[in-house]
Amino acid sequence: MKFTRETSSATTIRQVSGEAIVIGKDRYTRTIALTPDGLIENFSPPPLEELGVSHLESLLEDEPELVILGTGDRTVFPPRELTFAFARRRIGLEVMDTAAAARTFNVLAGEGRRLAAVLYL
Repeated sequence: MKFTRETSSATTIRQVSGEAIVIGKDRYTRTIALTPDGLIENFSPPPLEELGVSHLESLLEDEPELVILGTGDRTVFPPRELTFAFARRRIGLEVMDTAAAARTFNVLAGEGRRLAAVLYL
């Protein structure tokens, strides 16, 4: 997996709006994927309704115990097969709106949990 390595404070999600996600001093206007170690480069998933486990393989390489999926300004559940694929791998998948996902990521990353997040705008 290729990360943009930053200090843990730089990977804190500072702000989420309908237009951007702010991490450290950087502003992102697209869907992003990250772990507590940093942002995953060149991540460009399909629309949420087409998301499959194959699109998330780069996130799963480090064997997270949990993946947080932020689905924009409201909670939208991904295809059922994605949920089943995570269950088969014994990896938790939590789905929520992106603002809630950012808050959850910050708390769990601060606790040192092995996790990853995908945040759709």
